[in-house]
Amino acid sequence: MALSDEELSSFLANIKSIAAVGVADSPGTPARDVFSYQQSQGYRIIPVSQKSSTVLGNHSVAKLADIQGPVDLVNVFETGPILTEAVNTAIEKGVKGVWFQPGVTDETAEKRIQAAGIPLVTGKCFKREHRRLLGDKAL
Repeated sequence: MALSDEELSSFLANIKSIAAVGVADSPGTPARDVFSYQQSQGYRIIPVSQKSSTVLGNHSVAKLADIQGPVDLVNVFETGPILTEAVNTAIEKGVKGVWFQPGVTDETAEKRIQAAGIPLVTGKCFKREHRRLLGDKAL
């Protein structure tokens, strides 16, 4: 079930922490650009990366399960086993939402997230949607 603009606006305005799964500290990549944007908007961002030990000055964890404490949103930039592990852990952690960036698809994972009653956004860029619905806070 897709979220309406009103539901998505409310969701984005009420989350505090985002786990960015598959982001690396490689300049010019879409994942790093979205990560940087999320950070500039005041979200607490936790990079989940097996490629970089830090991303834009933030210490990375290798797996979503390594994050201590609650996470509101899991923003996924990777497919394959990394996505599967992230989805399994997101469901276990009871996150408030999962976001698959454009190009990230997995029908089985999508069905599992929906069956768990967790809101899912697919095929939309977080940065574009945030700017469109809430504007750019430019902190």
